[in-house]
Amino acid sequence: MQITNKASRFFERADQREFALCQSINRAIRFRPIKGYFRLVSWLGDGWLWYALILAIPFINPVHGRQFALLMALTGLTCTLTYKMLKHRLIRERPFISFPAINCAMPPLDRYSFPSGHTMHAACFQAMLFTLLPAVAWAVLPFTLSVAASRVVLGLHYPSDVAAGALIGGLMGWTSVQLFADLAA
Repeated sequence: MQITNKASRFFERADQREFALCQSINRAIRFRPIKGYFRLVSWLGDGWLWYALILAIPFINPVHGRQFALLMALTGLTCTLTYKMLKHRLIRERPFISFPAINCAMPPLDRYSFPSGHTMHAACFQAMLFTLLPAVAWAVLPFTLSVAASRVVLGLHYPSDVAAGALIGGLMGWTSVQLFADLAA
């Protein structure tokens, strides 16, 4: 309980500091093509693109692809458990809930904001790809960056949620490869 109270006070101050930036980024959804693009990216970032990529990896790399795909799937599951635990312990309301001036451009998958699970997964998989399949990583990088941006543009996250998700996810992906790449090779 004490962690939640300290986190709540910290996030209340952070929310006030990030509100103006969050609101200015969120204004981009006034433009229908921008809103449509980021909604599509967000939907694909729900997992659809990552599932397809994980299924394709054995064909992209016939020698070690099955092991890489399994490692990515297990690390992705670990990311899911981690972000759900963090969100329910740290309890940061989404920007559109705390600030009605921020427009939510699509329904969130869950209630809380910190950290961004979409960004955590994107950064995790991106880090793994850069280590295991760099050519694929470069091809996927624009999508990963778009997923991170979509979270703030769509009014679902604060920039610090996205930064934290990227840091945690990137570290989880890199650590997974460092610990288990020998098993995947």
